[in-house]
Amino acid sequence: MSAVRNGPLAIGLPSKGRLKEQAEGWLADCGFRLDVDGGERGYRATIRGLPGVQAHLLSSSDIAAGLDTGDLHMGVVGEDLVRERGGEIDERVMLLRPLGFGRADLVVAAPQSWIDVEDMADIDDVAAAYLARTGRRMRVATKYLVQTRAFFASHGVVDYRIVESSGATEGAPAAGSAELIVDITTTGATLAANGLKILADGLILKSEAQLAASLGAAWTAEQFASVRRLLGVVEARTRAKGLSLLSWPVEQARAAETATESFLAKGASRRANGLLARTGDMIDVAQALAAAKVGPVSVSRPDFAFEPESPVAEALARRLQL
Repeated sequence: MSAVRNGPLAIGLPSKGRLKEQAEGWLADCGFRLDVDGGERGYRATIRGLPGVQAHLLSSSDIAAGLDTGDLHMGVVGEDLVRERGGEIDERVMLLRPLGFGRADLVVAAPQSWIDVEDMADIDDVAAAYLARTGRRMRVATKYLVQTRAFFASHGVVDYRIVESSGATEGAPAAGSAELIVDITTTGATLAANGLKILADGLILKSEAQLAASLGAAWTAEQFASVRRLLGVVEARTRAKGLSLLSWPVEQARAAETATESFLAKGASRRANGLLARTGDMIDVAQALAAAKVGPVSVSRPDFAFEPESPVAEALARRLQL
């Protein structure tokens, strides 16, 4: 699989599990539909509403790798996996926007029985004592080697070694294969069930699914036009979720506009016989109209709120020098 220079824009989407369902739900919420080639077991798909786009259904780690190497133009992937690619990853992959699902924290966890160990400074002391007592370095089980090394180095912890985990990392201390772990968690419940606690300063990354773009892929004007279309719709959908449209009788337009003038400074904008305002300001606008004897006032919620330009698309264009 590779992003062909003159072919369609290649976007990686999760191929299985909860993240696949959430990614498809996000697309559907934006008005797009995923049509998988070859049925449920297919690995390629088209996105109805996005011509010129080829979706590749891949594992999350393969999406992160494809973005890093330029084999994909775009992808939906957890930030934790992008960061794990290491090096100057922000020079190779641009995170365009968080998507609100796939949330997980990458954390350092120690046994609950270590009652005097609460933070990374304590880990440094324990690691030094462990080395002096046993002649061996304390073991840290993880799948996240790059971020673990960087985080431990930032706290000055050096007397440890990484045990690469291939299974359920949270079980490593109980199994005797490691003293600490670095892993992702959503609620901490699984860690607690395995007798582990998150260190007070042990949060490495608050991760969630991101829409990301490769800065190393070969881009054409046609492919970037597909990105503009996608981002325009995504941003319009996100923007609309925070807006309400208040409408009033046409014959009361002058009084209504005077009553709502102050809300323009808060980001509201005029519509024909109405005001598009933040939903958080809706009641205040309604009360201002009521005080001016304007009514009845109706409220509706837009599905999309388009702007002439996409700030995210423009930022990506600058990074790509398009």
